[in-house]
Amino acid sequence: MSSSAPVIGTPVGSPKHGNKPEDLQHPQQEQLPGIKYSVNDNPPWPETVLLAFQHYLTILGSTVMIPSLLVPMMGGNNADKAKVIQALLFVSGLNTLLQTTFGTRLPTVVGGSFAFIIPAVTVIHSPKLMAIQDNQLRFMHTMRAMQGALISSSSLHIVLGFSGLWGILTRYVSPIVIAPTICMVGLGLYEYGFPGVGKCVEIGIPTIFIIVLFSQFLKHIKVRDIPVFELFPIVLGVAVTWAYAHLLTMSGAYTHASPMGKQHCRTDRSHIIGSAPWIRIPWPMQWGAPTFDAGHTFGMMAGALAALMESTGDFYALSRLAGATPPPPYVISRGIGWEGLGILMDGMFGTTIGSTVSAENMGIIGVTKVGSRRVVQVSAGFMLFFSLLGKFGGIFASIPEPMISGIFCVMFGIIAAIGISSLQFANMNSSRNIFIVGFALFMGLSVPQYFSEYRATAGHGPAHTHALWFNDIMNTMFASGTTVVVTITVVLDNTMKASRKDRGLLWWDKFRAFGADPSNMEFYKLPFGLNKFFPPPV
Repeated sequence: MSSSAPVIGTPVGSPKHGNKPEDLQHPQQEQLPGIKYSVNDNPPWPETVLLAFQHYLTILGSTVMIPSLLVPMMGGNNADKAKVIQALLFVSGLNTLLQTTFGTRLPTVVGGSFAFIIPAVTVIHSPKLMAIQDNQLRFMHTMRAMQGALISSSSLHIVLGFSGLWGILTRYVSPIVIAPTICMVGLGLYEYGFPGVGKCVEIGIPTIFIIVLFSQFLKHIKVRDIPVFELFPIVLGVAVTWAYAHLLTMSGAYTHASPMGKQHCRTDRSHIIGSAPWIRIPWPMQWGAPTFDAGHTFGMMAGALAALMESTGDFYALSRLAGATPPPPYVISRGIGWEGLGILMDGMFGTTIGSTVSAENMGIIGVTKVGSRRVVQVSAGFMLFFSLLGKFGGIFASIPEPMISGIFCVMFGIIAAIGISSLQFANMNSSRNIFIVGFALFMGLSVPQYFSEYRATAGHGPAHTHALWFNDIMNTMFASGTTVVVTITVVLDNTMKASRKDRGLLWWDKFRAFGADPSNMEFYKLPFGLNKFFPPPV
């Protein structure tokens, strides 16, 4: 009797069935097919401007949502909120220009990071600041403390990035690490999706429906050979839904609604337009000299570490979405260094929050298949322009929150799926890889949930010692699903035995060195001949 395992059944298409053999395996592709414009491609100017405006509308979501959450907690009023939104939009425009020109040079939109919210709330609730009775005075002192913490925490990115150390560390990551990291960037923001839509379902759900309808079901409809619904689903979707929401407001649909219903559903309750000045140029130290506290710095640095890990995964995701080769470690490190300078500017200008790669704008690239660097750079121009003209910027910034959350539902989901698609490079028939990915994703959702529930019940995080700086680090790091996922996958992937082929490293090896592939130079070479002065390592 043979000791080999029995073959149960005969595959369909085998010679025994008398049919032609079928190729049941889809080809692995480093870049996504059907990309309309890659990194160095430039769409016609009318398309470029409208696509750039779409990126601007998309980043407004987090730009408005984060200050709207933090500024009232700090004691600020509507005028303060409008100024902070302007400052954040202004710095986002600058950071986007710098990252696309001198950083990774991928079509990277840089915006406020949700990873910094927990340490920011910790700063706001510090006993010393909460003891200030006057709200305006407390807002000013809290803002200065926030500035100092951001300025100090920026050193993490700057040192790891520009020293090249982060590039060395990324050599230990494989698709088994990057894929669940990208997944968690999207899935970890689930609380900003449908829970926000549910605050006013009559405009939130239509937003989701219309964006999906335009981008997926009507994408083949062309006007003058331009697939307008596929290229501009956010612009068209926001226009239709906003008009519908305004019609409901003007018709008196919310006359008898609850105060919270009016706040979330009406299109005239954001108070941004009326509070914003006509023209205002944000400037460094506009809130006064920053103050520095070691505890605040350590907590914010933990948020910076989470943002750093998010951005690393985002750079790999963007390269796939935009049709570029996987970025070499040197380029990743360079991008992280420039992101550090962006966080430094966040602290200087007083945005209340640090910066990272905008996940929702990555989703836009996935939907439209337009990964043009020029489009993103023009969108940075929109950010700068509307941040200076407060009243005009306030019109677009007054989009109701449920509409913003509807956009998040579609865009964040695409990012999660991009992470899943990166697993094609690894052997997912390996029980080792299945265990690492599944365990990391579950813990990436479950551990932050534990920290969140503990904080809601006890009023503080699970780490509650006399060392406040230690508490801030632990409670911030493990409240980040991305940090949990990266920690688990890096440790397990580098300690559990497997071949480089099974880990998916063979697909990336040919792009590891900057000059190993001509495409690397095409996509990531610095402009203005700067490569001569800052040559990449061989």
